Amino acid sequence: MSDLKALVRGFGDCPGVYRMLDRDGTVLYVGKARSLRKRVASYLRTNTSPRTAALMRATVDIEVTVTHTETEALLLENNLIKTLKPRYNILLRDDKGYPLIFLGPDGDPFPRLAFHRGARRLPGRYFGPYPSATAVRETLHLLQKVFPIRQCEDSVFRNRTRPCLQYQIKRCSGPCVGLVSAEDYRRDMERATLFLEGRNQALVTGLRTDMAEAAARQDYERAAQLRDRIAVVSSLQERQYVDNQGGDADVIDVAEADGAICIALLFVRGGRQLGSKVFFPKVPQETSGAEALAAFLPQHYLGQSPPPRIYMGLSVADRELLAQALAAEAGHAVEIRVPARGVPRHWVALAQTNARDALRRRLAERAGWEARLGAARTALKLPGLSRVECFDVSHTQGEATMASCVVFGPEGAIKNDYRRFRIEGLTAGDDYGAMEQAVFRRYEKAPLPDLVLIDGGAGQVARAAAALARLGLSAPVLGIAKGPRRHFGDEEFYWPNSVAAWTLEGHPQALLLLAEIRDEAHRFAITGHRAARGKARLVSALDAIPGIGPKRRQALIKALGSMRLVAQADLADLERLPGITPVLARRIYDTFHAESD
Repeated sequence: MSDLKALVRGFGDCPGVYRMLDRDGTVLYVGKARSLRKRVASYLRTNTSPRTAALMRATVDIEVTVTHTETEALLLENNLIKTLKPRYNILLRDDKGYPLIFLGPDGDPFPRLAFHRGARRLPGRYFGPYPSATAVRETLHLLQKVFPIRQCEDSVFRNRTRPCLQYQIKRCSGPCVGLVSAEDYRRDMERATLFLEGRNQALVTGLRTDMAEAAARQDYERAAQLRDRIAVVSSLQERQYVDNQGGDADVIDVAEADGAICIALLFVRGGRQLGSKVFFPKVPQETSGAEALAAFLPQHYLGQSPPPRIYMGLSVADRELLAQALAAEAGHAVEIRVPARGVPRHWVALAQTNARDALRRRLAERAGWEARLGAARTALKLPGLSRVECFDVSHTQGEATMASCVVFGPEGAIKNDYRRFRIEGLTAGDDYGAMEQAVFRRYEKAPLPDLVLIDGGAGQVARAAAALARLGLSAPVLGIAKGPRRHFGDEEFYWPNSVAAWTLEGHPQALLLLAEIRDEAHRFAITGHRAARGKARLVSALDAIPGIGPKRRQALIKALGSMRLVAQADLADLERLPGITPVLARRIYDTFHAESD
């Protein structure tokens, strides 16, 4: 500690980021400071919290990076936490980009509405973010009913010669074949934009004006369509609380119980609530809800596109500093506040309800999982059992063989550690060889778990054990196979070199846990296999057509957008493609449509 005090005395009275390291050079904690000397010195006092005391006992060195401003330090701290994932920092596990709705590209007389996730490279309008892909698709489905704007891929749109099914069921106005004027399409696009921006009053007013005009000229079919659109928009308004200010906002609150923390995030776009998402950050012991929320905000929003308003259930440190940093990144003002009244206060209460409910369910699931894991330790006589990895193999008569590895820890599934293995170089249908290859490839690089679970019998278990032996490794390997009746409860188990199968009769909790892990491995293997099989069959079907070589196949896929769209293309669409003769177009069409016709 005296060495650390001498080290800290050399720090400057300036903003920056500090990193605390253990004896192996591993970063234990990353923090920012307005004054590096004062902030780091506060850790060396004797009357610190137990968590801080534990951190300092493990710290042998402290590194610092000086920055020009505290805002710059905040940005650097956020990047280091996401990159290094220090043990004593609060870590946000779900750091994916959120889905958006894209309207564009700019300059196209007939732009499309589409699902978008990732960088905003194309010029156009982006709406969102939305809480999930499901929320985006539901919104797009609703928009198709109200505003018939195309949602097809640009490659499909450019190659259409006749209207598609979406036009027949009145979900598209048919711009691909000139069935709608650019002016009428632009009007629908503007109204869809009003809807996505939450400006429903202006939207309904415009629709009512058009309905009255259509009725006046006795175009009653058109008037009825507009009436139905007004009804849909009005019903959405009535269904939930709407903020009179309109615009976009995020609403955040936190719940804590039994050492666990849940943060609920509500998405409000255009004054309407679109959905919610909950987060369970990885937190050190004795972390408060306010501390978790303060760590959540920069990790979640920096690098994203924040809304202009963020409402929270409680105040956190550095709120104004974070708002300045977010505003600088987003290019617009960002307000972070705790609302005292009105609709925003109602939204905060709703976020709190979501957080409490999700945390209650999470704790109940954790308690059940811990009970089953404890029962498995007893039944299998593995007192240190904590991490289980399970393997399964899936194929269709040897085609597109895929192996899966799913991982479960003290709190359940660890999906970030799941892996799939495309099995190659074996005789078709060699399940034993496939299992050995998957286990060997997994532990060639990954550390061993407390138990390797194999979905299979004695043969698969023996080959899995052989794979570990080839690597010079040793770990318990257990096979689980369905019994003679193939019902739950009849499962038979095998250790390597077992003389006979045995059961877990009298240990229902342990059986439930192992069967649940086995079923997840099977699900993960079969979904991967089906995707690989479907792709392989489409490509092989195209390769089997006389006159289609690698270059022409590549040109087809590029022209139509994907292999799936090649298979779905109409004969007329294929005939229009450069380099495709009518005879070849007929061959391609018949290959993919013979059965359905």
